[in-house]
Amino acid sequence: MNGTSIKYFFILPFSGGIKYGPFISIFFFFIYFAGVLINSSIITVICLEVRLHKPMYLFICNLSIVDIFYTSVTVPKLLHMLLSGNHIVSSAQCYAQLYFFSFIAATEGILLFVMAYDRYVAICVPLHYNRILSLRNCFLITTGIWVIAFVSALLYITPTLYMSSCHSNLIHQFFCDPKSLTRISCTTTALFFIITGLAILFFACIPVTCTFISYFKIFVVIFKMRSSESRWKAFSTCSSHLTIISIYYGKCVTDYLIPTQFDVLDLIFNIVFATLIPMTNPIIYSLQNSNVKMAMVGWIKKIFIQF
Repeated sequence: MNGTSIKYFFILPFSGGIKYGPFISIFFFFIYFAGVLINSSIITVICLEVRLHKPMYLFICNLSIVDIFYTSVTVPKLLHMLLSGNHIVSSAQCYAQLYFFSFIAATEGILLFVMAYDRYVAICVPLHYNRILSLRNCFLITTGIWVIAFVSALLYITPTLYMSSCHSNLIHQFFCDPKSLTRISCTTTALFFIITGLAILFFACIPVTCTFISYFKIFVVIFKMRSSESRWKAFSTCSSHLTIISIYYGKCVTDYLIPTQFDVLDLIFNIVFATLIPMTNPIIYSLQNSNVKMAMVGWIKKIFIQF
């Protein structure tokens, strides 16, 4: 059967979702509210606390911005569908959601590598830290991260505009993701697979390899330290970052390993990745950092004193 141009999509993430929509929406609203509140608090504290105006905390601030965008791209529209019962999404809305999700995913991939490089410079060449990661260089790096991710997502979304559906426009997912769109498409272009391959290379393979090399050199330096206290302090500064990149790339690998027919399993992994992980990232990374934690406690005390 010839493919037809896709005018709209019908997103049905949960069987019985229309009936139990209001109850399911409570769960997602709590996750969204908690994630935005925690990440916004971290951004505010880092911006207001002068002693946190350092490269490491600048990258943590950007990670919190990424986490807010992750949930904001998917959850508000999901809440609207669950509460209104209207699961129809226009093609423009679907592709816009796919674009911004791809944009944020690419940003996080590059950012996690830069954070690994920050730890490498801090531990392996500490005397040159202020020169390598100066204020000017950090500004250029963070700007470059967002610009590169913006352009790459634009290139990624272009071939999807030429896809056409076969038989159905029903998406068993809670947002428009690439896997769901290719699943219902019968005219996926060769350009799409080429760009997908390049995206995996530049935003997964290369960052993972560079991160692995950075941590290999970091651990070599750590194991050469004579003081056990110094080794523990150095390792503790890396443990949170290692946890986050393990979760991030673990999900990416799992996403490609899950067969296309396992809709439920794919849905669960996407919910965890796009909603729960952005909420737990600041707890894993930022709130385990003693300086951020002390600044946060001080900020909360000031608020209560004022009231």
